[in-house]
Amino acid sequence: MKFIKRRAYQRALAATAITAVMATAASTAVAAGNPTDAKAQRAQAEAQAQHRTHGPARLAAPRAAAPGQVATPTFSMSAVDKRTGNLYLYFPDGQGGFDSRYDVGVNFDFAAFQAPVDNDKDGYSESTWHIEKEGRLTYTYHVSEFEVDTKTIGGGWQIYDKVLSPGNLAGAGEADMIARDKAGVLWLYLGYPDGRVAPRIKIGGGWDAYTEIAGQGDLNGDGKSDIVAADKAGVLWLYTGTGNYNAPFKPRTKIGAGWNAYDRILSVGDLNRDGRTDLVARAKNGDLYRYFGNGRSGDPFDARVKIGWGYNIYNLL
Repeated sequence: MKFIKRRAYQRALAATAITAVMATAASTAVAAGNPTDAKAQRAQAEAQAQHRTHGPARLAAPRAAAPGQVATPTFSMSAVDKRTGNLYLYFPDGQGGFDSRYDVGVNFDFAAFQAPVDNDKDGYSESTWHIEKEGRLTYTYHVSEFEVDTKTIGGGWQIYDKVLSPGNLAGAGEADMIARDKAGVLWLYLGYPDGRVAPRIKIGGGWDAYTEIAGQGDLNGDGKSDIVAADKAGVLWLYTGTGNYNAPFKPRTKIGAGWNAYDRILSVGDLNRDGRTDLVARAKNGDLYRYFGNGRSGDPFDARVKIGWGYNIYNLL
């Protein structure tokens, strides 16, 4: 097992003082390396940013809940350069946008999906599931504040064309995952605190009608994790969570149209620290928009606001 020790973290933090101006200029391409090392460096970059911004306790203020009670986390957005494979992180600025990109300096082209986890409910990621293109599922987690480890959970995940973790779907406290297979069947994987997952549970078929599925936490204020899905006609549907792993979502509700203007829809949680889940959507020309969550069941998002451009150079994980 591979560890990033405290002294390595301190050296990286010192280097960060020079390099972490988060320059927007394109960096030089990095050579493909060991995926385990790349995952560890990504986790280390997350810890550096949280320590730099919020101190050793990794807290942010103001927040809608106390540490250990944060229902809607705030995650960074991972962007992999389509040309070079280089990984960049975009950290939310707390106002609804992102700081300038942070160059992690590793090749991340091996990754098909990733799913950050906030099981300790401090509002920030302490673990991440990664799915490699070859189908291996791994779990990268903090052993201590500045030590991380990666372990393999299983293989065969290349059968899925969409995987995400909307948070706790089954009511057990830990984050869970959903995965859509290439036949359009959606499956639920209940997560354990150590990153293992229980045998999959079938949610239902017909999910190949959707081009995008996204969510991170509660959208309608009932305390349960929800998701949204955009169909091929551009209609956006809300699936409200039930907290029951046998039937984790209520029947869908239409909440919008025109979402086929976007080629990527995702959630990194709470962008403005109001305790509500927000959405990020990328238009086909690379413009990036945010949709603040408002907690209303029938119309859960405020009007879109443009927060960037040029994001079509990335695969947004």
